[in-house]
Amino acid sequence: MLVMDNASYHHSQASEALLAFFETRSTVFWLPPYCSDLNPIERYWRHLKEKACANRLFKTIDEMIDSVDKVLTIQNEIAHSDRFLFTKTFC
Repeated sequence: MLVMDNASYHHSQASEALLAFFETRSTVFWLPPYCSDLNPIERYWRHLKEKACANRLFKTIDEMIDSVDKVLTIQNEIAHSDRFLFTKTFC
């Protein structure tokens, strides 16, 4: 089973050829166009942006990278309260 999000590169000639090659061994489910709410990684990118970068002005790119790194490190700490859980559902 393969879930695709209708990004333009998923419809490239190379992608279409690969999907055709695996057609007998897999089923492709296409998410509706412009429906990022159905793609779990999009929810994580929103979380990362809110926790690491939103409403902040960094003096250097290194400060911003450190902030992002801190949020990514928290994501790997199972018991941390700011950890994003992909099991959350929304209406």
